[in-house]
Amino acid sequence: MAREICLRQLAVRPRTRAELAGALAKRGISEEVADQVLDRYDEVGLVDDAAFARAWVSSRHNGRGLARRALANELRQRGVDGEVASEALDELDEETEAETARTLVERKLRATRGEPDAVFRRLVGMLARKGYPAGVAIRAVKDALAAQSAEAAEFAEQIDADALADAEHELDPASRPLD
Repeated sequence: MAREICLRQLAVRPRTRAELAGALAKRGISEEVADQVLDRYDEVGLVDDAAFARAWVSSRHNGRGLARRALANELRQRGVDGEVASEALDELDEETEAETARTLVERKLRATRGEPDAVFRRLVGMLARKGYPAGVAIRAVKDALAAQSAEAAEFAEQIDADALADAEHELDPASRPLD
C-alpha cells in the first residue's frame, strides 16, 4: 500500500522525500514502513531531493521569475535539506538574477501607467514579492524608468539605489542578527 501511495504521488509531479513521508503518514503508514519504501525509492532514483531542487529552481526562476530568497523558502516548505537547497540555488548566480529582474520590470512597465513615483513603488514591490533583494529591485526599476521617458528618467536620476537598499535592509527583520 505504501508503494502505491508513493507511486500515485509521483505520477502527478516529482516529490521530495519529506512530501512523500507526509503523504504516507496521513494515510496511517508507520514510520518504519515509510522509511523502508522511501529508502528503496532513493536507491532506484525515484526520489532524489537534489535533482528535485535543481529542477525546481530552474523551473520557478525561468517560469515565474522568482529570486533566490523566494526559491529557498519554497524548497524549505517542501522539506528539502538546507545544504541540498543551497547547492541548487548556487546554480542561479547574481547576474542571472539581476537580468531576470530587469526583464520582469521591462515587461510589467509596458502595461503600467501612473506617476513615476507610484510606478516605481509598484514595480519594486512586485520584485520584492518575488524575493529579490532591495538593491537588485531598486536598480532594475531605476534603469527601466530611466529608459522609458524624459519625465521618468528625471525621477530615476533622483533615486539613490544604494541608500534605499541600505534603508530597506535595516527595516527588514529577517536581515537583523539574532540576539
